[in-house]
Amino acid sequence: QARLVESGGGLVQAGGSLRVSCAASGDTFSSYAMGWFRQAPGKEREFVGGISCSGSSTVYEDSVKGRFTISRDNAKNTVLLQMNSLKPEDTAVYYCAAERVLGREVVLTTIASYRYWGQGTQVTVSS
Repeated sequence: QARLVESGGGLVQAGGSLRVSCAASGDTFSSYAMGWFRQAPGKEREFVGGISCSGSSTVYEDSVKGRFTISRDNAKNTVLLQMNSLKPEDTAVYYCAAERVLGREVVLTTIASYRYWGQGTQVTVSS
């Protein structure tokens, strides 16, 4: 069972950059596909991006393509979300998610695909 802890959120001006991290423990990290989701006030949680267990494949939601990058370091049990050119509409609580895929090179894109979730970290982009 994976345990996930996000960090690195904060306040940034529009156009700025921020990197959020997710540290995993409790199981073999390289067996898990990882994803990032976000939830803005009054809105449903939405997919931001995902990465396969090896890191060779990524998928992004259209509104963040070209601005956000997901990477992972399996030796350090960490997945990163690098966010550039931030916009006020990126303001949300960002959640890390994990699902055991036993080495299959898949990127999971739906909330229902993931069993394990972090507690979230707040990202606020001011205009």
